[in-house]
Amino acid sequence: MKKPVIVSAVRTAGGSFGGKLAGLETSELGALVVNEAVKRAAISPEVVDELIFGCGWQAGLGPNVARISSVRGGLPHTTTAYTVNIRCGSSLKAAAIGASTILSGDADVLVVGGAESSSNVPYILKDARWGHRMGDKQVYDSLHKDGFMCQLAGMLMGSTAELLADKYQISREEQDAYALESHQKAVKAMEEGKFKEEVLPVEVKVGKATEVFAEEEIPRNNVSLEKMAKLPPVFKRDGTVTAGNSCALCDAAAAMVMMSDEKAGELGVKPMAVIRSYATAGVDPKYMGIGPVEAVPMALKKAGMTLEDIDLIELNEAFAVQYLAVEREMKWDRSKVNVHGGAIALGHPVGATGAKILTTLLYALKTYDKQVGLVSLCVGGGQGVAMIVERVD
Repeated sequence: MKKPVIVSAVRTAGGSFGGKLAGLETSELGALVVNEAVKRAAISPEVVDELIFGCGWQAGLGPNVARISSVRGGLPHTTTAYTVNIRCGSSLKAAAIGASTILSGDADVLVVGGAESSSNVPYILKDARWGHRMGDKQVYDSLHKDGFMCQLAGMLMGSTAELLADKYQISREEQDAYALESHQKAVKAMEEGKFKEEVLPVEVKVGKATEVFAEEEIPRNNVSLEKMAKLPPVFKRDGTVTAGNSCALCDAAAAMVMMSDEKAGELGVKPMAVIRSYATAGVDPKYMGIGPVEAVPMALKKAGMTLEDIDLIELNEAFAVQYLAVEREMKWDRSKVNVHGGAIALGHPVGATGAKILTTLLYALKTYDKQVGLVSLCVGGGQGVAMIVERVD
């Protein structure tokens, strides 16, 4: 039976909200990594059958941002493309759909991934189409309406995190300590050049000048527990979730070339990893952060594995309390998880995050000479996604 394999993977560094990548639209970020992923795979763009790309904030991007990224990224008009949106899990779901597409025989070669420019998400003037005769009208923030606010739970994502803190009795001190750990690991990884191979340097405009953006913009080396303790809770007067122990908004993109192992042999391309399994699970939207607790066991069962078989794990850090709640349920070894830091320090580019952390996982498996990796994310609206990959020596 044929197997879906990843033959190249690349991402941009994470740009801070309103930072150095803010001058690039979502499709421009997508085009950059699409072009680079194909180059790294050393294949002709003409052999790519389809592009599947995740994007979480789509207002104002033009129809089908995946298609725009595909064509602008150098893929021919004959390569089809479509956009996936399940919020935070979008680009990992794109990779899972890609694997299913290959297994079904519907395509031989795909580009999968995602892109997100949080900095360029627009405001919306509702009802303006039919005219405003008089009086004040509200301007809606798409970041809020299409992301931070859960229509199903009837509350902000941060408020769902507070519910997890209450349910699992996770203190503010525990959350701050974990957030500090995320920053420390990310800064250490940067200092040691751990991200260098996976990151595509991008030319950006800074004022009238042009510079190369190739390093994470969000991690801070001056974070301390004392500074974190001074931050006020954001979602509840006596709450525990703060700007310091939550993920940072981020601009980024990531892409991978995926094909069957048979096609890789035919093209003479060496795979980076085999996709062993993937899963999506549904949970109560009010406790959306616990989604990985349902998705990970499903992926493990499909792969015929247990947690003991997993060498490295990437779990998206939407909130420190969300990570800690999942850790309590999964009872895994923290030394295997987010070894280079997570979204609290590196940023969460929503629709691109799954592909971004999968890319980081693939390179970490190589760096530390490990074999099996797991990636998982919670998803706003009450879902969880997970994927297991095995490195090819």
